[in-house]
Amino acid sequence: MPRRTATLLTSTLLLVGLLCAGLLVRVPYAEMSPGPTVDTLGEHDGEPVLSIGGERTYDSEGHLNMTTVRVTGVDYRMNLLEAVAGWFAEDRAVVPYETLYPEAVSADQVEQRNAADFTRSQESAKVAALRELGYEVGEQTIVGAVVEGGPAEGLLDAGDAIVAVDGTEVAAPEQVAELVTRHEPGEEAVFTVVPADRAQEALDAGEELPEETEEVTVTTGEAEDDGRAIVGIQAGVAHTFPFEIDIELADVGGPSAGLMFALGLIDRLTEDDLTGGAFVAGTGTIDAEGRVGPIGGVSMKTIAARDAGAEYFLTPLDNCVAASANVPDGLRLVPVETLDDALAALRGIRAGQADGLPECPTR
Repeated sequence: MPRRTATLLTSTLLLVGLLCAGLLVRVPYAEMSPGPTVDTLGEHDGEPVLSIGGERTYDSEGHLNMTTVRVTGVDYRMNLLEAVAGWFAEDRAVVPYETLYPEAVSADQVEQRNAADFTRSQESAKVAALRELGYEVGEQTIVGAVVEGGPAEGLLDAGDAIVAVDGTEVAAPEQVAELVTRHEPGEEAVFTVVPADRAQEALDAGEELPEETEEVTVTTGEAEDDGRAIVGIQAGVAHTFPFEIDIELADVGGPSAGLMFALGLIDRLTEDDLTGGAFVAGTGTIDAEGRVGPIGGVSMKTIAARDAGAEYFLTPLDNCVAASANVPDGLRLVPVETLDDALAALRGIRAGQADGLPECPTR
C-alpha cells in the first residue's frame, strides 16, 4: 500500500475513532439555553396568564414578559462532542452538572421541587403586588411540611392551620419552633389546629378560619445537632386575598418569575399602563415584602428576551455582572433590588426618560 494511502487511511480511522469516542464518552456537564418568554399581561396556550375575579381590571398596550431557561434533564448525560459544541456556541452555556443538580435527586424530585418553588413564587408575587396597591392581605400560620419519619408524621398534615401551641396563640411561623423548644425532648406538645381541608376552604373563600378546632398531641423528639425538642414540621404561611387571583402557566417551574408576575398584577389592577406600550422583559425572585432576588441562567434569559423583541430587561442587582458580560444588541439592562425599583424604572420608560435609568454595574 502506498505511503500516502496508508497515511490517509490511518488519519481517517483516527478521526472516526475520535468521533466515536466523542459520542460515547459522557462528561459531567449540563447545558442551559434560552427558553420561551411569556407575556404576563397576555395569554399562554389560549388562556390568560393572570386571571382576576371580583375586581376591576385594565388592559395594557405593552409587554411584561417573564423569561425562562431550558436545561438538560437530571438523567441526561452529555457526551464530549455536545460539550465542546456548547462551549463554542454563543446561545448556550455548558456548566458543571452539579451547578444545576447539586444533590443526588431524581427527575420526579426535581419536578416536584420546581413546582413547589413556582407555587411559592406565585403566592409571594400576589402578596407583594396587592400590598403595594394598598390591599389588605391576611396571613395564617400553617404546617408547611411534615418531615418523613418525624414525631408529627401521621398526626399533623401539610396545610393544617396552627391556631395555638400549648394554649399560646400563634401569630407567626417562627413562634411554632419557639414554643416547641420550651419542652424537653420526650415531652408532649399540644397543637390546636384547623384541619387542612377546612382551613383551605376558608382561605380560598377569603374568610376567617372556622371556630371549630382540634387538639393534636405530639411527643417531641430530639434534634441531632443540638439536642433541642422538635416535632418534625416546617411552619409556613398561607394568605387570604380580597379577591380571586389565578396564575396559569403550564410547564414552567422555579421561583424566577416572581417579579414579573407581581408587575403584571399591578398593571392589570391599575388604570395606568405601566410600560407605556414598551416591550419590557425581566426576571427575579420576589418575597412578600417586595425584595427581588437573583436567579440562574441570566445570560440565557437576556438572549430569550431580545429574541422575543424586548427593549428593556429588569435585572436583579446581584445578576448584573453576569448579565452585563454578554448583552444582546438592542437590550437595555435595568438593575432592580425591590418591586419599588422596578416600578420606578417603568415610570421612567413610559415617560420617555429611559436615558435616566440606572445601569447594571459590570463589576
